[in-house]
Amino acid sequence: ATQPGDVAGPGGAGGAGGEGRAATGRPGVAAFDFDGTLTQRDTLLPFLRRACGSMRVARAALTAARRTRERDAFKVALISGLFRGWPAERLDALGRAYVPNLVGVLRPESLDRARWHRRQGHTVVIVSASLGAYLRPFADHCDLDGALAVELVTDAGGTLTGEVVGALNTRGPEKVARLRAWLDARFGPGTDVELWAYGDSSGDDELLATADHPTWVGRRARLGRRPRV
Repeated sequence: ATQPGDVAGPGGAGGAGGEGRAATGRPGVAAFDFDGTLTQRDTLLPFLRRACGSMRVARAALTAARRTRERDAFKVALISGLFRGWPAERLDALGRAYVPNLVGVLRPESLDRARWHRRQGHTVVIVSASLGAYLRPFADHCDLDGALAVELVTDAGGTLTGEVVGALNTRGPEKVARLRAWLDARFGPGTDVELWAYGDSSGDDELLATADHPTWVGRRARLGRRPRV
């Protein structure tokens, strides 16, 4: 495994050049996928079962499968069916309560890498297809700068409508779009950053392709993708 003090990626080692800036003088940003990258396993299905019960999740999955076989559309339909009509605060409270479970399944080497980036003054953000209801409080718990994830629409009365913000799963090209919009809001439109990106699956291909320092984690690293954690 690469040591936390090393920067893995094309161009070899790098470091911070001033507060939050990489050696290039650009703002340093580290974007981490969550499930399988920062963690050792999936976290969404266990959360859905915890929040809604296994039987209800199974019934909602059957209903969603009748509507679509496309992966991202299925996931949106499943989440919509499970949480439509819930008070938003109920979901948020369950998300906060789930954070200790997440801490228990983290990859130590990936967490060390995130902490290394923080010590360099880099901006560290999660970009994930899991739910923001638990990733936002997780990011706060770990002193990360943000979590870009699947968010549900809330109506004026604080009730979940069943719609997903943007009607899209945060996967593939949507990860890049969400990160770019977030960086524009944080640093100013079009700001050129030095990007480290970490992922473990095909849903991270586009994100890692945009990075100055792409790093595969877990199975993809073992299959020969380099660099790796």
